Amino acid sequence: MKRIYSKYAYGPGPRDTCWWDETIAAPDWPVLQGELAVDVAIVGGGFTGLSAALHLAESGATVAVLEAETPGWGASGRNGGFCCLGGATLSAPAMANAFGTAAAEEYGRAEVNAVNLVSGLLDRFNIDADRHSNGETQLAHRPKDMDRFRKSASQNPEQTLIEPADLAAHGMNGPFHGALTMPVGFGLNPRKYLFGLAQAASSAGAQLFQRSAANAIHKDGSGYLVQTKVGQLRCKQIIVATNGYSSEDLPRWLAGRYIPTQSTVLVTRPMTIDELSTQGWTSDQMAYDTRNLLHYFRLMPDRRFLFGMRGGLISSPNAESHARRRTRRDFERMFPAWRNVPSVNSWSGMVCLSRKQVPFAGPVPGQRGIFAGFAYHGNGVAMGTNVGRLLAGMAGANVVGSKVPEVIRSPTGRFPFGRARRVLLPAAYAVMGLADL
Repeated sequence: MKRIYSKYAYGPGPRDTCWWDETIAAPDWPVLQGELAVDVAIVGGGFTGLSAALHLAESGATVAVLEAETPGWGASGRNGGFCCLGGATLSAPAMANAFGTAAAEEYGRAEVNAVNLVSGLLDRFNIDADRHSNGETQLAHRPKDMDRFRKSASQNPEQTLIEPADLAAHGMNGPFHGALTMPVGFGLNPRKYLFGLAQAASSAGAQLFQRSAANAIHKDGSGYLVQTKVGQLRCKQIIVATNGYSSEDLPRWLAGRYIPTQSTVLVTRPMTIDELSTQGWTSDQMAYDTRNLLHYFRLMPDRRFLFGMRGGLISSPNAESHARRRTRRDFERMFPAWRNVPSVNSWSGMVCLSRKQVPFAGPVPGQRGIFAGFAYHGNGVAMGTNVGRLLAGMAGANVVGSKVPEVIRSPTGRFPFGRARRVLLPAAYAVMGLADL
């Protein structure tokens, strides 16, 4: 594999002490051995790959999923568990300017549909994923952000505005200047959701394989041959769903079209009623602040508190240790009453960015029958699941809701500097940090 971070980033170090691993055991998928023929091979066993597998299998296609590591190892098994609106970092006005108002509105509907898709899958397959929160709440970290909230709430009656003086009454006490609640979205345990999705796909007939990294893709007559270490898949079509853990050469078209960047999370021990009351945060709402390099956090059903932030640019043992210390520092600054509450669980994972600042789902140019989906910009629970459904539709599944929005299917360009493109991030993050002041 040709990846752009050091080997450490793709090893066990960053996900060591991940809380989700303690909540549910991973299923024991077999390793692909020998040769297998299927209609569709799916590279990547996360939200996108398993959603695609489920929708294809339910449509009667034969499907095999190749997971390079163990189930839940990647971003889908270690994210913050926010099933919410998002997927793009391009603002609505900028999106309308770039793609047209109709296309921007179509994409906005796709974000809502993505959340509804996850909700429907949880209900349809009776997946107990510790769901909570009525929508999501954004907290203003500057007075001018609250001015923007007031304007938005005046134009969108479905949104709920919380003035600064009312935050404590809503159980959201902290260094904030007010809040805005959107009624769409919920928090969940991403590992429980992922494994529930895997069970549904398997029950529908999809074959799931672990420790079966796709090492090469070759044209094979009218189809393709996907080679793993000890096996191979003959298939008519391929879906590449590796997102921030992609390889530059699978397929080669992917090279330079995505940038993985890190996000770090901590989880505290369960807190007492007194500890929650002392800080004044008792809300079950999932929340995030208005920074570009945002903080995201939520009180989970078992009264543990999850707190995460963006910003890691280097992956090494020292950098990982620094990222975890910085996350803990910001947690204590935001919630000072919890300075003595330990957080023994902390980990990092990759967020995937695209140059056009929106997700991509579409055919790989010049390689008929190969499709790819990636770049959810830290919102892969909902959008990754939805892109999996869209890719299944492209591969022939008869799926309701598989019309691909123009914004998502539009071509995505390469970042400059090739495999060294991470050099762009320090300057970009510095600019975003200054904008957060």
